Amino acid sequence: MSDYYQTLGINKTASPDEVKQAYRKLAHQHHPDKKGGDEKKFKEINEAYQVLSNQDKRAQYDQFGRVFEGGASNAGGPGAGGFDFNSFGGQNSGFDFSGLNFEDLFGSFGFGQQGGSRKKPKNKGQDIETELSIDLKDTLKDVAKKVSLSKMVKCSRCNGTGAEGNTKIKECFSCKSTGWVQQMRKLGPLTFSQCPERKGEGKKKKKPCNVCRGEGRLRQTEEIEVVIPAGVDTGQTLRIDGAGEAGKRGGLAGNLYIRIAIKPHALFERKGDDLLATYSISFSLATLGGEIELEMLEGKKISLKVPESTQSGKVFRIGGKGIPHFGGWGRGDLFVELVVDTPKKLTKKQKELLNELRKEGL
Repeated sequence: MSDYYQTLGINKTASPDEVKQAYRKLAHQHHPDKKGGDEKKFKEINEAYQVLSNQDKRAQYDQFGRVFEGGASNAGGPGAGGFDFNSFGGQNSGFDFSGLNFEDLFGSFGFGQQGGSRKKPKNKGQDIETELSIDLKDTLKDVAKKVSLSKMVKCSRCNGTGAEGNTKIKECFSCKSTGWVQQMRKLGPLTFSQCPERKGEGKKKKKPCNVCRGEGRLRQTEEIEVVIPAGVDTGQTLRIDGAGEAGKRGGLAGNLYIRIAIKPHALFERKGDDLLATYSISFSLATLGGEIELEMLEGKKISLKVPESTQSGKVFRIGGKGIPHFGGWGRGDLFVELVVDTPKKLTKKQKELLNELRKEGL
């Protein structure tokens, strides 16, 4: 177990505010939905914060180097050695396995598979990946967007069971329709393997659904509404659990992964959470000074004071007018570059005035 103080980059005398500050900074940096995020590091940061932000847990951690949950002791036994399958599913445990879908519960972790390899549950629906283009303005706040997908959806006639009407389900004697059978060993915990009669399918219909032909799902175009969080950037991928393709015969649905693409803006350029904009000003304004009106990304207008003798290319920073920090607080800044506009055509009077200025050394 890593040191929680090192994980957050603080010392043991850090105040609660310092703990919170360090957590927010690191959580924003390593958030898995953020470009370049690290899910493993993010979990470690959250684990450390859950302990160090709690006065009692922190005191216990400082004294013992760990936190004991639920009265667990340091002694050996099931509590120390992990999950005890013998006590969980033993003959006298009183636990009823018949109501569990072992294919979904154990299949994804490799139980009953040689070598313990990770395997997707047999009936689980496929994940879907798609791209969504949004306007730069849409990143200023959480916004709902509709996404149209062609995917396998649950059959409305049989409600995903794959059985026609009130057709009864045949129950397998060996696996009790779970699709899995227990294998007891003389030594070690019990294991699970696919039922040889049902081959992991579990339930079997006497008469398949006439619409989906027993699969429990159909391909249709479905429009779903998703909420895009503020501050999202191009290249980030959002995951929506259960919004992928429906599973076969009531199996778990897959997930939907949405890759974000931000459309170019006519005025603003995004750099991280900051915005860059270029405005043209006249020679007289740059020389004598004054004010110009700037339009913000959200549509509001503000005034910017232009000092006397402003040089072309001068950049002004306007704090808090950039893009919201993804998963955090506050916004980036707006940087405005002023470029002195040289007129292409001049009137006779303008030329005369400029000649007078030239005589004065300007």
